[in-house]
Amino acid sequence: MRLIISAKNIALDDALNVFIREKIGNLDKVIGNDKSEAKVEIGKPSRHHRSGPVFYAEVNLRLGGNLLRASCSHEDLRNAIVDVKDELQAQIKKFKEKRKDAARQPKK
Repeated sequence: MRLIISAKNIALDDALNVFIREKIGNLDKVIGNDKSEAKVEIGKPSRHHRSGPVFYAEVNLRLGGNLLRASCSHEDLRNAIVDVKDELQAQIKKFKEKRKDAARQPKK
């Protein structure tokens, strides 16, 4: 899987880059092919947030001709990344089951 990581209103350091590649890269085992592309965007919605630091993580995963999208906001950036990974993993599982069920339908 090819990962494209971008950051908005924060600095992307090496430790954070490794964490993202470890968490989102593990979805490659669930997907099962190397032709997918994931665009990961992390950051703060604005620099002037009144209720403390709020971070978001968003992943757009392209599987063939289909696009799966997950996003999550959290006070901790690493928790937002883990939550978006869990949400995307559930979407991938649902997508694969739907394809499997469609293949089982009798042909008319």
